[in-house]
Amino acid sequence: MSTNIFSLNHASLIVANINISLVFYCEVLCLQQVDRPDLGFPGAWLQLGAQQLHLLELENPDPITGRPEHGGRDRHVALNALALTPVQEALNKAGIGYTMSISGRRAFFCRDPDGNAVEIIEWA
Repeated sequence: MSTNIFSLNHASLIVANINISLVFYCEVLCLQQVDRPDLGFPGAWLQLGAQQLHLLELENPDPITGRPEHGGRDRHVALNALALTPVQEALNKAGIGYTMSISGRRAFFCRDPDGNAVEIIEWA
């Protein structure tokens, strides 16, 4: 039986403060915020080509401390980039650390202000 599921529509992350998170995702990573319906709690939708990343300002049931230092050993979302260098420069300017992927691909992991792991992969 073949599957009818063919792509990822969106991923969502829990954040403590949508305004702080939007600085990271929109100003540092340069993602584009798009309209979001009133869902009864704060949040934001960010467009990534045909997919989206949804930020949900809700109480986080997961610990944000004690997570693995390298994001590749934690749950994470992976975002494609045309080039890593501009993203690395933006993270360096913002004082946000990252670790290179140990897979051998051109990729690295960083964490958002809430400790969510984000992988950035250079899409060649």
